[in-house]
Amino acid sequence: MRVGVYKETGSGETRVSATPDSVARLIKLGLEVCIEKAAGEQAGYLDADYEAAGASIVATQSVLESDFVFAINLPEKKDLAAIASGSMLVLFLGMCEDDGTLNELAGRNVDVLALERIPRISRAQSMDILSSQANIGGYRAVLESTAHYKRFFPLMMTSAGSAKPAQVIILGAGVAGLQAIATARRLGAQVRAYDVRAEVKEQIESLGAKFIELDIGEEGGGEGGYAKELSDEAKQRQQQLLSDELKKADIIISTAAIPCRPAPQLITAETVQGMREGSVIIDMAAATGGNCALTQAGKVVVEHGVEIIGYTNYPAMVPTDASSFFARNLVNLAALLVSKEDDAVVRPDYMQDEITEAALIVYKGEVKF
Repeated sequence: MRVGVYKETGSGETRVSATPDSVARLIKLGLEVCIEKAAGEQAGYLDADYEAAGASIVATQSVLESDFVFAINLPEKKDLAAIASGSMLVLFLGMCEDDGTLNELAGRNVDVLALERIPRISRAQSMDILSSQANIGGYRAVLESTAHYKRFFPLMMTSAGSAKPAQVIILGAGVAGLQAIATARRLGAQVRAYDVRAEVKEQIESLGAKFIELDIGEEGGGEGGYAKELSDEAKQRQQQLLSDELKKADIIISTAAIPCRPAPQLITAETVQGMREGSVIIDMAAATGGNCALTQAGKVVVEHGVEIIGYTNYPAMVPTDASSFFARNLVNLAALLVSKEDDAVVRPDYMQDEITEAALIVYKGEVKF
């Protein structure tokens, strides 16, 4: 059986779903591996490195004719139409409802495994794409804020005078938020953090940040450890109470998200107007509407002297390690996608494993949304 690694075509996407190291591991599982020409160049992985690891370098069509097609994002429509019947497309789908794409693939007997649907259970931790990429995103977002903020992050004592440490607030204490807290603390900032889930207070404080406690009248914890959407009344109270805290910040890094829902708006236009000129907002939820009312996805805007950064793909700004983490997750998943029987590599019964059963949203001609 063969794995084909697709070259990403999306604007600003620099990652690749396999590395020379992961190629060698996939081959040990009994798989053949082919890489689309130049698929890893933007992440620092050259065709010669893949060939040295045992992969073959091929054109796009050969990748799409593989038994398994590995990708990070949904391929272009023309490439989706060329995926061979009987193949399995393995990717981060990023789709909350079918726009016709899944039905079309099901009609051609192409299976689709959505990596974001892998359940958050202990044995699936090594396959958790969401966490591995969010971790990198949280780190890179803090570095982005240092590039836009025109002052020091840490306390600086020099013969020319001293500079106070930056006041940083992190909104959302999921994987990205916790990494942002840790990174900002390592850089010497004074950090506070807020999350609607009261149970994350201990995690925030363990990283050296202070937890912002707000009484909004309801609990925000949802299924699988994610936040749930609040009532309209709680949202309004949250904005009011949070506004005074946010106006004190030099830098806000917002990571708050709800799966398959618009991002909660935590930073109002009035809040931005009340912030100090030169402050910075990094809105990591820009792709789903933004946590800030003034965010523009993919752009940097200045409002009331405050820079608002709406970049939507922070892991792609650290492509070498982001690709490496993504590829390792896929190698661990691949151990569930194939098995050996009498020295032959075969597909096991995916419906007998809770991980593949949950993640396969198109299987044997049926859409399982």
